[in-house]
Amino acid sequence: MTTTTRTPTGSRLALAPPLAAAWLAGWGVVALVGTLTRAGYPFGDNDPYGDGANLLRLVPVAAGPPLFAALLLAGAVVALVATGSTPLRRPTRLLVLGYGWALAAFLAVVVPDVRVLMMLGYAPMLILGAPFGWPPVDYSALFTWALFARGAALVGGVLLAGALLVWQRRTGAACMACGRRAAGHGWTTAASAARWGRWATWTAAVIPLVYAATRFAWLFGIPLGIGRDLLTEMHETGLVWAGVGLGAFATVGAVLTVGLVRPWGERFPRWLPGLAGRRVPVALAVVPATLVALSVTGASLALLTAPQFWRLTEDLSAAEAPMLLWPFWGVALGAATLAYHLRRRGACRRCGRD
Repeated sequence: MTTTTRTPTGSRLALAPPLAAAWLAGWGVVALVGTLTRAGYPFGDNDPYGDGANLLRLVPVAAGPPLFAALLLAGAVVALVATGSTPLRRPTRLLVLGYGWALAAFLAVVVPDVRVLMMLGYAPMLILGAPFGWPPVDYSALFTWALFARGAALVGGVLLAGALLVWQRRTGAACMACGRRAAGHGWTTAASAARWGRWATWTAAVIPLVYAATRFAWLFGIPLGIGRDLLTEMHETGLVWAGVGLGAFATVGAVLTVGLVRPWGERFPRWLPGLAGRRVPVALAVVPATLVALSVTGASLALLTAPQFWRLTEDLSAAEAPMLLWPFWGVALGAATLAYHLRRRGACRRCGRD
C-alpha cells in the first residue's frame, strides 16, 4: 500500500542558492587565508590519517589551498547566478550547469572519502559510550580539522546541488515546488518508481549485510578472511568490537533501507509509543538515506583509487571482498531513496500535477 502526501506550496529548496553562495564563499575565503599563510590545509600529505585513500593525495600541498579557493569562489558565483530567474543563452547555461554539477560532485563525493563513512559507522558507539569512557579512544584524534573539512565539503556539495536544481526549475518551465513539467508519466510516476525502486532497495539492503556478516563472524571467533593470530589479537585488544560496531551500523542501515518499500516505512509501527500509526515524514527517510548514499559512494571512490587497497585484496579474502560491492551499494541506495521520494510525494499543491 502506498501512502501519498501533498507537496507544500513553495519549496524549501528556494533557500539553497543563497545558502550555497554564503557557504562556498566563506570556505573560499578560508582557502585564500590558507594560501597566504601556508597553514591549515588538511588534505594530501598534511593529513596524517589520509592513508592515500583520497584522490587529493595527487594534489601537491602547495597547490591545494589556491586550487580550493578558486573552485569554491567560482562555485559561489554559480550559486549567486542560481538565485536569479533570468534564462541564460544556451552555451552560458551549459557552462554554468556543467561546472556547478561537477563541483557539487567533487565536494560531496571526492573530498569526503572513507573517513566520513567510518565516522558515521562509529558515531553511535562513540556517542553512547562516551559517558562511560568506552571505547578508550582519544576523541581529539578522531574529530580532527581534516574530518571537519571533509564534512564541510559534503555540506557545500549538497547545497550547491540544491541551488542548481532550483535554478533549473526556475529557468526550465518546471514547477518550483515539485519540479514537474507535465503530468506524471514515464519512470517518475509513483507506479513506475514502486517497480524499479523495489529492485534498488533490496540490492541496497543485501550488500551491507554481506559486509556485516564478516565482522560478526570475528566476534564469534570465526577467522573469516583473516588469520587466527590476528583474530586472537583483535579479541585481546578489543579491536573486534570496532568491527562489530561497523557491522551493527551496516545491519541497522539494511533494515531501515527495507523500510523504503515496506508499510512501516510510511506509517510508524504500532509498537512505537506516541508515534504508532502516524505518517513517517518523507524527509526523515530521504535525508539520512541520501547522506549514507553519498558517503558510501565517496568511500567507494576512495578505496577503488587507493593502490594499498588493491594490494590488500590481491587474495580476495572475505575481509576485503565485500568492500568491492560498495559502489553498487551507493548507487542502489541513491536510486532506492529517489524511488521512495517519487512514490510518496503525491500531488503538488502549487501546480496540481500528480
